[in-house]
Amino acid sequence: MLKNLNCAELNKKDIGKKVKLAGWVDRRRDHGQLIFIDLRDRSGIVQTVFNPETSKAAHEIASQLRGEFVVQLNGEVSARPAGTENLKMPTGEVEVLVESALILNTAKTPPFYINEDIDVNENVRLKYRYLDLRRDRMKSNILMRHEVIRYMREFLYARDFLDIETPILMKSTPEGARDYLVPSRLYPGKFYALPQSPQQFKQLLMVGGLEKYFQIAKCFRDEDSRKDRQPEFTQLDIEMSFVEEEDIINLLEELFTGMVAKLKPQLKVNTPFLRLSYAEAMEKYGSDKPDLRFGLEIGDISDIALKTDFAVFKNVVSGGGKVKAIVAPGCAAYTRGQLDELNAVAQGLGAQGLLTISLGNSPGLLADLTMDMVKSRASKFITVDQVKQMAERLGAGMGDLLLIVAGKPELASAVLGEMRKEIARRLNLINDKELKFAFITDFPLLNWNQDEKRWEAMHHPFTQAKETDLSLLDTSPEKVHGRHYDLVCNGFELGGGSIRIHNADLQRKIFRIFGHSEEKINQLFGHLLEAFEYGAPPHGGVAVGIDRFVMIIQGSETIRDVIAFPKNQSGYDMMFDAPAQVTDKQIDELHIKLKMEDIENSKS
Repeated sequence: MLKNLNCAELNKKDIGKKVKLAGWVDRRRDHGQLIFIDLRDRSGIVQTVFNPETSKAAHEIASQLRGEFVVQLNGEVSARPAGTENLKMPTGEVEVLVESALILNTAKTPPFYINEDIDVNENVRLKYRYLDLRRDRMKSNILMRHEVIRYMREFLYARDFLDIETPILMKSTPEGARDYLVPSRLYPGKFYALPQSPQQFKQLLMVGGLEKYFQIAKCFRDEDSRKDRQPEFTQLDIEMSFVEEEDIINLLEELFTGMVAKLKPQLKVNTPFLRLSYAEAMEKYGSDKPDLRFGLEIGDISDIALKTDFAVFKNVVSGGGKVKAIVAPGCAAYTRGQLDELNAVAQGLGAQGLLTISLGNSPGLLADLTMDMVKSRASKFITVDQVKQMAERLGAGMGDLLLIVAGKPELASAVLGEMRKEIARRLNLINDKELKFAFITDFPLLNWNQDEKRWEAMHHPFTQAKETDLSLLDTSPEKVHGRHYDLVCNGFELGGGSIRIHNADLQRKIFRIFGHSEEKINQLFGHLLEAFEYGAPPHGGVAVGIDRFVMIIQGSETIRDVIAFPKNQSGYDMMFDAPAQVTDKQIDELHIKLKMEDIENSKS
């Protein structure tokens, strides 16, 4: 080895020890007679000292060193002179007196500072990702990702799970998102697909009698990137035989509480994890992945709104819509400009507008509220008693601001679901040292696709219906609930799972409800249905997004900051310039043709 210790391992116990170190020049300070080099490796930084009286040759080499040069140093660990210690560094009480040095490689000036945590354009960071990875923040993220995955593996190994890899090249089947397709050279005109998840494989492993499976699985979905989504991502994939919902839910709670306690003990975790039905989550928070670190619950005031003289309310409620609201505590004194900002946010989310009602500008008893204290564009059409009823329904008091949206029930809830997060941010109600986990259950099994006029799976087509609802599949499919469960945390969906269908006849029936013909069912899923006819056990599982979880516990703004080599917001690889064109020969070997207009468009 070119080194026998890591930089950050050195401390007072090593004083007098001869060491061999290797790493990068983090900083260089030339004090004339003495040259100080902060040497950095993966573990951290240690100060080294070049003194010509110790070694003239090493001192001459030090005069050549610049930032990011790769060097090997040999020397003796010494205590720093009194008064020069840096207790902010793990190695701040010692330094290495260099006796010999060797430049292993030189380095150009980097396009951004490695040793300073400054904002750098993300595309520049991604183009030079190998430099970005040297920075403390990125290194911390990648090391934490490693620890998370190691904990997951050891946790599941200890519980008798088998770590099994599944294929990357598979068949394209409809599972919710667009597939990445891979043309086959050996079978002209036919394609593999990259897996959106190992869903069917892990179910087949259960049919194969392996009972407990997991995998740190790479998955692919051809969809637009966003801060918590990448074209390729990594998930913890789990499947178990002979289980019910509670078995998997309890396993997940034990996994995550233990993992956070060990890896991020400074973060507060709620235990036991909350349980919310899908209907309750949508009603109270306007989202099936609510951020529960703050309140600001949505309330339905449709019945009160209908009694007012406000035409908008009457028209919406009479037409089957809802009037819903949240409370912005202590915001009654918001200026017209601030209210206009909130209205613009609501309109940007799809609302026709946002009605606000200010409940006075100072604390007091709600009973003492008079109409001249109320500020609202609708004040001429609402009585003070109606305002008080709304406030009481919503748990508001004097000095608070009511934010009201009228419209279709789903739209009103969705808009207010985002508005509650906006208000929480403005009022600093979000505790970034808290992880608020919850399981969302009792999802509808099916979702009506209005554009295609057909039923589709709420989660995926392999989810088992609740036993009590099976009889409704033929008569009222919209009333059927599935045996789903989602794990959510701080406004993100961390994972989703379900008890699966293990009966071939029921699975065929679900596919028929989706509008597939028998021929199509056999073409797409015949392999799975045939497997179910050979004694498939009851089974269920879950998939958890590792990228998202690391993003949350590291306080990162995007999963791109916790992935070693991600694509940018446009799904483009800045470092490799990919996707890229290939040669005509490669295209010919795949027996496909490209439209010239598509090629020209890609160039532009």
